[in-house]
Amino acid sequence: MPRITDRQVAFSTPWFDVVAKQVDGDPSPHYTVQPFDYVTVIARDAGGHFLLVKQYRPVIEDYTVELPSGMIDADETPEACVRRELVEETGHEAGEVELLGSLVPDVGRLGNRMWCYFADGVRPMAPAQPLEDGIELLRVTHDEFVATFADHRCCHALNFAAVMLAVLKHRLTI
Repeated sequence: MPRITDRQVAFSTPWFDVVAKQVDGDPSPHYTVQPFDYVTVIARDAGGHFLLVKQYRPVIEDYTVELPSGMIDADETPEACVRRELVEETGHEAGEVELLGSLVPDVGRLGNRMWCYFADGVRPMAPAQPLEDGIELLRVTHDEFVATFADHRCCHALNFAAVMLAVLKHRLTI
């Protein structure tokens, strides 16, 4: 089995590093983009409505509809991050959160993990919390949630993966 014989940070930003990895027997380096791990959450309130966020994404130069998500801080667990992101992006808090699984976003280029959660019975914070700048909260029915993915208003491939995990774990029907 091949093994990594050396690692060097080739480039660094506050958001990610680019790491050059030397594989035993291969003269060319293999580059890994190393962003932080992050979480994404399928959040449903007591009335059965799902929480989605709409925001502008400069990378694709358009607005997207997405599951609440965010990077895990260095001193934070994935579950603590889910709770923080729900408050920051939706103004809601979660009781129980269930880990659906963790996935590697791109096994050929990215060296991080996405931790997928399901939060049932989320409720608005009291007092109400301001949302992160640039985020619009969407509270949708089950049918609207499914339609958001079916008609590609949500175009984030990894959000589709989180939804599939929820379906496979019998937390969501489509």
